[in-house]
Amino acid sequence: MRIVVALGGNALLKRGEPMTHLAQHTNVRVAAVALADLARDHQIIVAHGNGPQVGLMALQAAAYAPGTLWPLDVLGAETEGMIGYLIEQELMNALPPGSQVATLLTRVLVDRLDPAFDQPTKPIGPVYTTQEGKEVGMEHHWSMVSEPTGGLRRVVPSPLPVAILGLEPIRLLVEAGICVICAGGGGIPVIRNEGGQMEGVEAVIDKDRTAGLLATALRADVLLMLTDVAAVFANWGGPDQVALVNTTPTELENMTFAPGSMGPKVTSACGFVRGGGKLAGIGRLQDARAIIEGQAGTRVVADAANNSDAQPAKSFPGPTSISAEVSAAH
Repeated sequence: MRIVVALGGNALLKRGEPMTHLAQHTNVRVAAVALADLARDHQIIVAHGNGPQVGLMALQAAAYAPGTLWPLDVLGAETEGMIGYLIEQELMNALPPGSQVATLLTRVLVDRLDPAFDQPTKPIGPVYTTQEGKEVGMEHHWSMVSEPTGGLRRVVPSPLPVAILGLEPIRLLVEAGICVICAGGGGIPVIRNEGGQMEGVEAVIDKDRTAGLLATALRADVLLMLTDVAAVFANWGGPDQVALVNTTPTELENMTFAPGSMGPKVTSACGFVRGGGKLAGIGRLQDARAIIEGQAGTRVVADAANNSDAQPAKSFPGPTSISAEVSAAH
């Protein structure tokens, strides 16, 4: 099967870990083992998040030239190269000799009139104490929001992806049997200005939404969104939380999910299977194969196809804090 895998931030940085090269490299090595296991039997295309990394780069740039902020599209391109390199190298180490992997910088077109530009919602960078967050927000004119676990975090616009630019080179590599790492961090956000020219914009696109668009465009069989949450939970964080095992877009649309974390995953899953995809899976990185085989995570299939194998939600040991769901999407 052809599988588009979207790696959440846990593939690079676990909650509470410092944003260091060593921490990222160690976590990528673990992720590469899970990806290589899938690649033994399937054709995989890898996308990944960049929330912590792009925020760190913004801070580093601001420290170098106070008062001069580097644009997020450029910082996004830098994180695509950095993270792509780490994944590519460790994946090559984990795959059989002779395997080929390529990392591509990917521009993604967004609508310049998208209302998201007036409503920043995408968290990036570290979590500050409340006082630190207020100070850094004022200093750099950043929008800040409260985190469920306490403190403040920067938020930036997150417009919807409209089209993946450079899709044909991605397709050619995939058809040639090469494992492609692309659309990192949701892709580099660009618009067409009034003159029809391409311009980068201040935004970070949600990587799960872009991964869903990519999976549909490549006619993938499966969209697999891997994070540090075991499944999609109904009544998340409450005493009666339950995991959804096999579900459908119609069932999910009757529920509410956090817009900055699980919401985009659910929306992408529903859009993919309604667009012809066989299966969308959401769950933990270490459960990648088990999700495909129906032994873990949440599996979303089109409504008509799910009538014969639908299962009710069941109790499922998962994170005890709502912060786990929030961090999963970053």
